[in-house]
Amino acid sequence: MWPTAEPDVFVRDETLRTDPQQVRELWEAPDRRVVAVYKGHVDVRADVDCDPEDLILLGTIDGVGWFAARTRTDATVDLRAVADSLDPVERAAALTAVALDNWHATHECCPRCGGPTHMVRAGWVRRCREDGSEHFPRTDPAVITLVVDDDDRALLGRRSVWPPGWYSTLAGFVEPGETFEQAVVREVFEEAGVRVPVDQVQYRATQPWPFPSSIMIAFTARTWAQPSRPDGEEIAETAWLSRPEFAAAAQRGDLRIPPRISVAHHLIADWFGEPIPQTWSR
Repeated sequence: MWPTAEPDVFVRDETLRTDPQQVRELWEAPDRRVVAVYKGHVDVRADVDCDPEDLILLGTIDGVGWFAARTRTDATVDLRAVADSLDPVERAAALTAVALDNWHATHECCPRCGGPTHMVRAGWVRRCREDGSEHFPRTDPAVITLVVDDDDRALLGRRSVWPPGWYSTLAGFVEPGETFEQAVVREVFEEAGVRVPVDQVQYRATQPWPFPSSIMIAFTARTWAQPSRPDGEEIAETAWLSRPEFAAAAQRGDLRIPPRISVAHHLIADWFGEPIPQTWSR
């Protein structure tokens, strides 16, 4: 099973979020768990002292409440750096906490009237104090694709902002009016100059990616052998790699792929056909 296809560890109960008394009881229970979160950094074993109205109820597990506390603390560390060391429950809690914290930080004003908003429903809604409108967390769909040609070579690219040697699959946001498959075709051509038949795009998995607010929809795509041509702006380099070429470059230290937290890692590992050594990841 792909890691992204695992069952949800949390009970996400909308009726519980609307019951302040039950939320308070969960908070006051001695076995509660708290994730401190600030600008993409987390502390999954934090303990804070604050009013539950200032907290986000992430969900419950066997009746135990998990909360996110939006706070500044020296104990927080970048989620991407520690995600692989967390257990599945801690990782799910941290991903949700970061996504919601990012959303709250950028929606303090009402998009309708510009008035101030405040957190309600245990942190899952912001309500405008001026016009009473309610606003919900947004998630931006983005496609991420491993393209493989008829010689079974994988197409990887290096973003312009990445150091030399950092490669990944191609990705981009879905535009209004597009299907996911159409977005794959467009993004691969825009970024790498490679044509992909839309009927050769195959869905694989999804992954929440709260940096800042995406859901990654992962695909593989088959195409014919053809030159790649990076756009020179977003993508600095592209390369078609056979499995031996990929392994040799990684062993030399000339190529590093995303860590296991990323669905891109699993797309590449699935094509490679065996687990990828940790030293090949950044």
